[in-house]
Amino acid sequence: MLKYVLAIDQGTTSSRAILFDKQGHKVAMASREVKCLYPNEGYVEEDAMEIWISVVDVCNEVLIKSNTTWNQIDSIGITNQRETTVVWDKETGQPVYNAIVWQSRQSSQICDSLLHKKDFIHERTGLLINPYFSASKIRFILDHIENGQQRAENGELLFGTIDTWLIYKMSNGKKHLTDVTNASRTMLYNIFSMRWDKQLLSLFNIPACMLPRVCESSYDYGIASAFNNHVHILGVAGDQQASLFGHCCFESGQSKNTYGTGCFMLMNIGEKPILSKNGLLTTVAWKLNGKTTYALEGSVFIGGASVQWLRDGLKVISDASDSEKQAKKVESSNGVYLVPAFVGLGTPYWDDDVRGALFGVTRATNKYHIIRATLESIAFQSKDVFDVMIKEANINIKSLQVDGGATANNILMQFQSDILQIDVNKPACLETTALGVAYLAGLKSKYYDDLASISDSHECVATYSPKLSKKEVDKLWKGWKCAVKAAMIFKPGEEQ
Repeated sequence: MLKYVLAIDQGTTSSRAILFDKQGHKVAMASREVKCLYPNEGYVEEDAMEIWISVVDVCNEVLIKSNTTWNQIDSIGITNQRETTVVWDKETGQPVYNAIVWQSRQSSQICDSLLHKKDFIHERTGLLINPYFSASKIRFILDHIENGQQRAENGELLFGTIDTWLIYKMSNGKKHLTDVTNASRTMLYNIFSMRWDKQLLSLFNIPACMLPRVCESSYDYGIASAFNNHVHILGVAGDQQASLFGHCCFESGQSKNTYGTGCFMLMNIGEKPILSKNGLLTTVAWKLNGKTTYALEGSVFIGGASVQWLRDGLKVISDASDSEKQAKKVESSNGVYLVPAFVGLGTPYWDDDVRGALFGVTRATNKYHIIRATLESIAFQSKDVFDVMIKEANINIKSLQVDGGATANNILMQFQSDILQIDVNKPACLETTALGVAYLAGLKSKYYDDLASISDSHECVATYSPKLSKKEVDKLWKGWKCAVKAAMIFKPGEEQ
C-alpha cells in the first residue's frame, strides 16, 4: 500500500494540506482561504477556530481528492505562519481573544515602553524588539480580557503560536507543545540556553505555566486523534525555516530567498549563533538529534507587492504575470530606479519613515522602463540583505535557492543572478515550505532515510547564471545605493 506524508501549511491567508510521496513529489493539494480581520487601524486578527476548521476541511478534502485513506498516511508535518498568537481557555479549549497576526501593530505601545531593554532582548533572543513577535501580543491579550493576568497565573489559560494551537486541537487537548523554530520567534526564548527565559517572562509579566513545552523540529508530537487513532504528528517548523529545510540547505552558507508580498532570505550559519550588528535577525533554523542549527534572516518589506502596485495603483499591467511580458519590451530600465519604500525599508536600513521614490526619469522614460525598474528593485533589495549576510557570517556563497510566486518571472530571476553574480536555482517543487516539514516528519518515521538521501532526490527545474559583467553590475549597484540614499534623505513633512 502506498504511503504518503501529509503536510499542513497554515499561512496568513490560507490553510493548505499537501500529500508528498517518497521522492518529495506533490501528489495532491487542498486549500481554504482564511479571513483576516481589521477591527482597528493597525490591528490584524484572525478567528483561531476558523483556522482550526479550515485545517480539518483541507485534510479531509486532500484525502478525498487523492482517493487516499488515513491508513495510507505515514505521518503529519505542520508548518505555520510564525509569531501569530493564540491564547485559549485550558478547560474549554476555546480562544479567549482573536488570534493576533504577526503583521499586527496593536501591541506597539508595549514594545515602545521596553525600548530601553532592546539590547538585553537582542542578546538573548537574536531579535529586535518589535510588535511583530509574540511576547507583546500575549501581554496585549492578557490586558484586554477580563481577569486575564489572574486567570493566566492560575493556570487557566494557555498560549501557543499556530503550530501549538493545531497540535492541541489535533490531539484533542492532550498535547501542549511547540518546536524550537517557533519558540525562537516569541521573544521569550533564549536561543543560547535553548529554553524559555525567566527574565524575559518577568519583563513581559507572562506566567511560565501558559507556555508550551519546546521540542525538536523532528519529534513525536503525539497522535492526531481528532483525525485518526494511529497517525502521529512528527514534524513541526515555522514557515521560513521549513522552506530553508525544504530547499535542502543543510550546510552552513546555504541560503534561500522566498519571493512573496515581501521577501524572506535565510542563511544557514551552522551550530553557532551570530548576533547581527546590521539589523538581521538570528533565529533557530531547526534542531535534529540534539543538534541545533541557526540561521540569519533578513526581510524585504515590499517584494511582489510592488508588482501589485503596478497592477492596482498605476494600472500599467493587467495581472502580475503580465509584468514580464511588458518588461521585455525594453532592453533595460534605462537608468530608472524605483525605491519601493511604501511602508518603509527593511534590512539593512530599518527606516519606517522613508517613502517610495522614482529616480532617473527622462523624456525618454516610458511605462516599460518603470515596470522593469520595479522588478529590478526586488532583486536590488534582496542583494542588500544578501551582502549583509555574507559580511556578518563571513561565508562565501556560490548559489541561492528560490521559491515563491515571483520566481515565475524569468526577467526577475535572471536579474537576481546578475546582480548577485551567483547561480539562482529554482526547485521542481515550489511548495518548499510544506515539503520541508514533510521531510522533517518523514525523517522521524524513517519514511525518508537521511539528509543525504533527501538531498540526492532534490530536483531543480531552472538555474539562472550571471550574464552581466562585474563592471556592469557595479555601475547598476552604485545607482541603486544612490537612489536609496536620496529616498532616505527626502522625507515629506520633515525639514530637509
